[in-house]
Parts: sequence; C-alpha cells; structure tokens
Amino acid sequence: MNITWDAAEYGRNFQFVPQYGESVLNLLDIPPGASVLDLGCGNGVLTRRLADMGYRVIGLDDSSEMLEIAARTYPDLCFMHGDATDFSLPEPVDAVFSNAVFHWIDDQDALLERIALALRPNGQLVCEFGGRGCVESVHASLEKSFAVRGLCYPRTFYFPTIGEYAPRLEAHGLLVTMAALFERPTELKGAHGMEDWIRMFIVRAFEDMREDLKNEIIHEAAERIRETRYREGRWLADYVRIRIKAIKTSGA
Repeated sequence: MNITWDAAEYGRNFQFVPQYGESVLNLLDIPPGASVLDLGCGNGVLTRRLADMGYRVIGLDDSSEMLEIAARTYPDLCFMHGDATDFSLPEPVDAVFSNAVFHWIDDQDALLERIALALRPNGQLVCEFGGRGCVESVHASLEKSFAVRGLCYPRTFYFPTIGEYAPRLEAHGLLVTMAALFERPTELKGAHGMEDWIRMFIVRAFEDMREDLKNEIIHEAAERIRETRYREGRWLADYVRIRIKAIKTSGA
C-alpha cells in the first residue's frame, strides 16, 4: 500500500468510512483498560472512539498526511507511523481493530503475520474491509474506459470471500469466530460524488497519466453507470463488506 492521501478532502467528503466502522467496534468484548491497536487508523476518528470506550489505544498508519491530522486533532492519543505489513509494538496488545484497510494491502500473509505477532495469546482481531464484488460497477466501468483507449486497468484491491479469507487467517493462528459478507449501498456526497470517489480512492491506476486523459476517463466511467448508480438525486456506490472476528490461539 503506497498512497498519498488528500487527507483534508477525505475528512470533508468521506466521513462515512469511519462512521460505518462504529458498529464494528461492538464486536470487541475486552474489558476497559485493555490494550488495542487501531491498525490503519487514518485521521484518528475511531482511535478516539476506542479511547472513549476505556481502552489503552495506539493508532498506527502509513500515511503521514493522515497521522498529522490525527495527532493535531487528538493530541492526547498515541499515534505511530508504520507499515501494516512490517510493524512492531513495544508489547503485545489484547486486540487489533481495523476498519476499511485490509483491501488495500498487497501482501496479505505479511499483514496477518504482523497481526498475529502483535496479539497476546487469546487476543482478538476485529476488522471490516471490502469483500468480493465491492464497487464492481465502478471497477468494470473504469476497465472498459481504459480498454477502449488501449490501456490496461489494474485491479489493485483485494476483495475476498469468507471462504477464501478464513483459511488465510487460520493459517496464521487466528481462529475465525464470526464472519459476514454483506452489501452496503453507500451514498456519495454531491452531484459529482462518483467522480470524487474515483479521484480519492482509485489512485494507482492513474499514476503517471496526463491530467486531461485522467479527467476524461473518470467522467466517462461515472457517466456510464449513472443510470444504475444515480438515484433520486444521489450517487450510491455498490459497496460489499466482509466483517470478521478472530482469536489468536494460544499456540500461535
């Protein structure tokens, strides 16, 4: 995962990301005072919520832009800069919480190895991220716009099924105790919400592309799906999420 975020724009127009993560917090069943790593903490909104729930929390993210906002907004909390596939903590934690992060990670085995190392025996992993079919209409439309120009649209996100992901977790000593895959149509803000969403989240596909060509492709791709994704004056992205709780086995 190597992305430079427009952190201010993220905070203005994409607050639905941490807002949806609020319900994932309820899967934690550890006592107040327990230690939690917020892995991929972003701008720290959910790190704050974890602290307010009484946990000793560390927020970790690879984005300097996001961490700057998090540290400025919540100066009383602990934030660390680190790669989700290559980090270490001063001591193991009771839980790892993560929202909307795993689908960005190329090396899933390195990610899960780090999580297993970060957890105490019987520690909890609670996470939610993109599942199979997430925003498929957008990716398919972009793929078509790239193809008609003789370009290849790279599918850089990892959107697994439960059946695909649970064995990966268990191979790293993380026993899955709850898993759900579900659709979550998500409203995007503003008349140009779909184009704004593409600009924010589809970054690697447009690296080194001329700005005029990028703008042309983004507009075309959004217009192609307007009939199905723009309803009653609002854009709805076809999100699919996978939500998981897993326990680190004592022998891991």
